[in-house]
Amino acid sequence: MTITLEQDKLEALAGGYNSDPFATLGPHEVEKNGKPALAIRAIWPGAEKVLVKPAKGKKQYEMERIHPAGIFEAIIPNQKLGFDYKLVTVYPDGNEVESHDPYSFPPLLTDFDRHLFSEGTHFNTYEKLGAHVREVNGVKGVHFAVWAPDALRVSVVGDFTNWDGRTYPMRLHPAQGVWELFIPGMGEGTTYKYEIKSRNWDLPLLKADPYGFFSELRPHTASVVTNLDKYEWQDSDWMQNRKKANSLTAPVSIYELHLGSWKRHWDEGMNNWRWPTYLELADELVAYLKQTNFTHVEFLPVSEHPFDGSWGYQTTGFYAVTSRFGRPEDFMKLVDSLHQNGFGVFIDWVPAHFPKDAHGLGNFDGTHLYEHADPRQGEQLDWGTYVFNFGRNEVRNFLLSNALFWLKKYHVDGLRVDAVTSMLFLDFSRPEGGWIPNKYGGRENLEAIDFIQKFNILVHGEFPDVLTMAEESTDYPSVTRPVYLGGLGFDLKWNMGWMHDTLDYFELDPIYRRFSHHTLTFSLIYAFSENYLLPFSHDEVVHLKHSMLDKMPGDMWQKFANLRALYAYQYTHPGKKLLFMGSEFGQWTEWSEVRSLDWNLLDYPLHTSLLKYMHDLNQLYKNYPALYEVDNSWEGFSWLVVNDYENSILVYLRKSKDSKQTLVVACNFTPVPRQGYRFGIPKPGFYREIFNTDSEYYGGSNVGNGKGAGSLLGQFGEYGQSLAITLPPLGVVILELVS
Repeated sequence: MTITLEQDKLEALAGGYNSDPFATLGPHEVEKNGKPALAIRAIWPGAEKVLVKPAKGKKQYEMERIHPAGIFEAIIPNQKLGFDYKLVTVYPDGNEVESHDPYSFPPLLTDFDRHLFSEGTHFNTYEKLGAHVREVNGVKGVHFAVWAPDALRVSVVGDFTNWDGRTYPMRLHPAQGVWELFIPGMGEGTTYKYEIKSRNWDLPLLKADPYGFFSELRPHTASVVTNLDKYEWQDSDWMQNRKKANSLTAPVSIYELHLGSWKRHWDEGMNNWRWPTYLELADELVAYLKQTNFTHVEFLPVSEHPFDGSWGYQTTGFYAVTSRFGRPEDFMKLVDSLHQNGFGVFIDWVPAHFPKDAHGLGNFDGTHLYEHADPRQGEQLDWGTYVFNFGRNEVRNFLLSNALFWLKKYHVDGLRVDAVTSMLFLDFSRPEGGWIPNKYGGRENLEAIDFIQKFNILVHGEFPDVLTMAEESTDYPSVTRPVYLGGLGFDLKWNMGWMHDTLDYFELDPIYRRFSHHTLTFSLIYAFSENYLLPFSHDEVVHLKHSMLDKMPGDMWQKFANLRALYAYQYTHPGKKLLFMGSEFGQWTEWSEVRSLDWNLLDYPLHTSLLKYMHDLNQLYKNYPALYEVDNSWEGFSWLVVNDYENSILVYLRKSKDSKQTLVVACNFTPVPRQGYRFGIPKPGFYREIFNTDSEYYGGSNVGNGKGAGSLLGQFGEYGQSLAITLPPLGVVILELVS
């Protein structure tokens, strides 16, 4: 037996620690008996024998087993590189598999691709790294590429290798730490992982693909080869015109939704409730949004996550839509259907942290690759997760490409960035001495701030018609100001202060509200310092906080009246709107991801009346530009009654652009009706009542102003005329100046 391979390289292959498989496997020019020849080597640990089958001619060459681990070699005389052949692998059961040799193909990643990746400026990295069905030299297969710079060896493994990492070791590009391999004959639907032999770990690591487009259904964690480009979109009209729907001067009322618990379906075979599918939601959610009249829907994270109870906020598959509800093309169909029916789609995006699951990004190649090595920087104590190293080019590239990926591949209309506060501050939820100051000695995370700014520049540069939203709970300045003015560059910021103050107020018994009147008026001190969104989100209806309806004080009637008044106050206050699912029809119990919303409540009149109310409130909001055109300036708002704390009354104006439309909003947050309540107004005329939360149609007592009220001449306060109207108990009336 003649072996042309050095013994140490042979043992490295057999032991699975060869870091340069292309130097040993595949075709190599050698000499035999002083004449040129071609040595072809392969490693198939489970094979009985392996043959070389030339593309031309009938002669086959049986390879010699040169190592008990399943390493084979054949010497083909009078041949050079470029020799076209296949390998025929024969297994002990007699099964034969014919395939091209992966180690006969050239590298597919270009020098330019690898340079941009290392530089952190390759913003469609998902087209290069990960698993992609491709055709190379007329041969179809899958190209795999992964970043693991400190690995000794990386292999593609799966059922096709019996999960043996010695079979398909990858080619290393050492300057960038990127490994790649084209496996011919492989196709879509193949499950796989990367087996990573670390320099620091005895046992190999088994990792899902960071750029994988699809995953197995948990508890399984392998990635699945998937082609995202085969879906044929039908939403061109929406995509061409969505700028108008996403404008800061447009009505934006968002229905926030958790896919798995919105509406579960009874499965006769399972004799149990099951998740909805993307395809079912494509029909049912569209119909429901038409019924409720929201303008947009926002999904809690749809990226792959191993633990249901994380609600998607602990992501392992940043590029993979979760397999819980169907395939990627099914989610595309859901987005497509929403767009075709006029609804925008936002998703939660979570670059703030990631979980420690063994198959995920943590310690990816045996080192702290995606996260900081120092736990004072690299771990999020509150959530038991890792924090991304925002200063590392390749990590920034991974996340920035991911943001663009969802916008490009799935046509989503905006990204709500979760936990921005935790990114901005190095001492976020850390004890004294448990964090590392920045280079200036401060607490600001300069690398994360730079990353966020870059994110907004990139997103708006490529997709100027989408919205980016920040969940940011501090007074950090200029969150929604342009980056060129020193801001973070978001379009909208969740107004967490308004939300907390408002709920604190409404949870009070009305008899005590006069002592907390300032909690409602305070929001207008800062309302125009940012572009705000007013959220009543999932976080407010869990963890013993009660549902929105159950937060309200009083008896049954008062609870519903309070809730109607709260929503009217939200919809007439400057800022875009968000409401979590179930809150629109009066869910009684707190939300839980393990069960469906209580749709049976719609069998009861008060709940159906509340649903009708939300339909009409959304319609009112969309119909009247005064409620949305000027959300970010005093030009769209002015107080008429601000200090009547004794009666818990607020009255204010909302005005459209150029004041072409004027609405008076009068709020009575006590259960006492107020007859002839008088206040000064800047313009005389007749004010038609266009909305009343106390209408009997919505379950109220029908106290109101009929068709409206005319102004009264005579000085009243600072104005030369006034209105005297009836304020319903725990109610809000809206009047429009019509003449």
